[in-house]
Amino acid sequence: MAQPSLGVCSWSLQVSNIPDLVRLSSEVGAEVVQIGLGDPTHGSWDEGDGFLAALKESGLELSGTMIGFPGEDYTSPATIRQTGGFGDPATRSERLDIFRQAVDQTAALGLRCLCSHAGFIPEDDGAERSSFLDCISEAAQYAAEKDVLFTMETGQETASLLRRTLDELKMSSLRVNFDPANMILYDMGNPIEAIEILGPDIAHVHAKDANPPQASGEWGAEVPLGDGSVGMAEFVAALERAGYCGPLVVEREVGDQDERVEAIKHGISVLRSIS
Repeated sequence: MAQPSLGVCSWSLQVSNIPDLVRLSSEVGAEVVQIGLGDPTHGSWDEGDGFLAALKESGLELSGTMIGFPGEDYTSPATIRQTGGFGDPATRSERLDIFRQAVDQTAALGLRCLCSHAGFIPEDDGAERSSFLDCISEAAQYAAEKDVLFTMETGQETASLLRRTLDELKMSSLRVNFDPANMILYDMGNPIEAIEILGPDIAHVHAKDANPPQASGEWGAEVPLGDGSVGMAEFVAALERAGYCGPLVVEREVGDQDERVEAIKHGISVLRSIS
């Protein structure tokens, strides 16, 4: 199997303009970049309305896009459960508008994968789950009309719940952005086993490592790639068995910029040695 492209998430580099993104993505050895489209979590861009044009002219190879939403609160697992993605019915209309704009930008860049956390998926059948799935379906349908994939990022639900949801909705434009560390950070199961469950629908991958929470209701701890509980060699092998042949994009969400740059360099080096 050909070696996958290795990349970096733009927000992990904590940059605010395209020239700095070009410089630092080269410095860490990234071959591709997943680009954050601008939100409180994934950064804003100095280029403003000229952002897409500047990105197209940059020469960067892009693996996809990422969008989050104003008001998402990652202080604790409990706060993001309340505020994340499309979970709160009161914010769905506004967030669907933001999502549609992100789909339009993704299509304008000629990209297929738009990643976002969908929010905590209700598990029990009933009105709450039905209305949530209706919202996800609406988002995925808009993406389909623009030939874009809505890749839901793993972590805020178990793999079996996400599998059940994908099977229930049966939408070819609804896929998975697989982040193994998120499953550990949220204490949502074994990421290697999750690949076996979700494999056919994995369209994009974050390479990130973590150790589990020390107590219920707390976050796990993100650690440098290869130092945590994922098991990176086994992770890469499981992706290959599942037939995934896309990029492995390093995400780092802790530390200052210098610390992140060094951690990302290390992560890309680790992946290069095992993939």
